Amino acid sequence: MSADSSLRAVLYALTANFGIFLAKAIAAWMTGSSSMLAEAIHSFADCGNQGLLLRGMREARRAPTREHPLGYGMVVYFWAFLVAVLLFTVGGAFSIYEGMHKLSDPHPISWPGVAIAVLIIAVVLESFSLAGCVREIRKVAHGRSLWQFFRQSRNSELIVVLGEDIAALAGLIVALAAVSLTLLTGDPVFDAAGSILVGAILILVAVLLAIEIKALITGQSADPEVEKQIRHFLGERPEVAEILHLITLQLGDEILLAVKARMRESQDAQRLIDDINRTEADLRKAFPQIEWLFFEPDDRP
Repeated sequence: MSADSSLRAVLYALTANFGIFLAKAIAAWMTGSSSMLAEAIHSFADCGNQGLLLRGMREARRAPTREHPLGYGMVVYFWAFLVAVLLFTVGGAFSIYEGMHKLSDPHPISWPGVAIAVLIIAVVLESFSLAGCVREIRKVAHGRSLWQFFRQSRNSELIVVLGEDIAALAGLIVALAAVSLTLLTGDPVFDAAGSILVGAILILVAVLLAIEIKALITGQSADPEVEKQIRHFLGERPEVAEILHLITLQLGDEILLAVKARMRESQDAQRLIDDINRTEADLRKAFPQIEWLFFEPDDRP
């Protein structure tokens, strides 16, 4: 379910952003608006970002090898981190540069009505993209808020798309306000300031994304809610007397689980083996995302 939700969210964003980019690019060329150009570059960067996420998701499906015995699931974190870097540089830094350049050499916007119309259309399309992303998140969020999901989720693709969509919608609203103020006042400084503010929003989101993805790259446990469910599942098993240690590691869409437990049956070796095998089989059935499972019986921590 998590992989399917990620793929749908990325495709929603890619479709919306490509259409928005074309509209913004044409409007930026017609109007000469700095805010519109910043938004066009932002949407183009987002299209590339979604392409990188799709590549990462494809690479993550490669089978384990001798050199990568636990598979390639964590490769998605590399591509997600690269997306954050590109959002910072191509999106944020360039938008600020364009705004500063326009402040030093301001000139009026041509065809401001075109710019406003395109931005309104882009707001609608981006809202649909964000709604699609939120819909997919709700399927795996376990009732958490979007901020809690952003901070706790181990799904890098959904985190990135959520951050991008929120940044894109906020940037569009800022650009719309900047172009409107420029039209009302005749002062192109508002347009330049809008470009700078759009860049600042993108950089802020990029930094937040980088912080979250860094934690995944360096090795993070499974989603706290999933780990809680696993502990509860094992605690209810009649074969398990006590959970001594439980460690999880998120590997893309897959989970590595290591358990040390005191089993109720400890005298008969064959019955102990059967109890462990049965517990492992039921664990995998209840939590199909568990790909690697190591179960150790013991009587001390």
